[in-house]
Order: sequence, then C-alpha cells, then structure tokens
Amino acid sequence: MRELVKVLKALSDEVRLRILKILQERDELCVCEITQALGISQTRASRNLTILKDAGFVTGRRDGPRIYYSINTTKINEYHPGLTKLLSKWLNEEDVVQKDRKRLQRAMKVRSGCRSARI
Repeated sequence: MRELVKVLKALSDEVRLRILKILQERDELCVCEITQALGISQTRASRNLTILKDAGFVTGRRDGPRIYYSINTTKINEYHPGLTKLLSKWLNEEDVVQKDRKRLQRAMKVRSGCRSARI
C-alpha cells in the first residue's frame, strides 16, 4: 500500500502532472527546456522532477552539467504502467497543457543550448 500512496502523491500536484504531459511530447528534455515550457523556475522544476523520479515516473541521465529527463518505460511497480498509460490519454485538451505544448515548441525552435531566460 505504501507504494501506491507514494505514486498517487506524486500525481497529486498540477506541476508534476504538467511535467509528465510535456515529457510525453518528446523523448527527453533537459531541465531548462522543461522550465521554459512550463514557465516555472529551475528550482521548482528540479524539486518536482525529483519527486516524479522517486515515484518511478521519470528517469534522468546526466550529460555534462545538464540532466535530461524522460518518461520511465521500465516497470517500477504494479501501478506505474497503468497510470502512465492513462495519463497519456488524460488532460490533453486542458488549456494549461496546450499552452505548455506551444511553449515547448517555441523552446525547441530556439534550442541552441540551455538558457535561463523563459519564453
């Protein structure tokens, strides 16, 4: 039961849901791309990515000073695969998710490396 509570707590925050939705748009994103897409600070993004990683929803890979995150496709627990699949179908028409997608598209067009300015 502890594992289910941990997973549900990870999904109980709007920013974490938005991060998961934006990660479903690309194979992997660095923290600065996530912050640009969501219009949030790097600290807030990193804190929420850590919670999602601990719950098994995302994985991170370090490349020099940057960490790239992606949706975890490995089965971590019995709840993870089903919830990830459902989440891919949920919230797609929400205004905030659509705005995040548009900001991500703009961020990817100017992707010449990470930058601290938000779009």
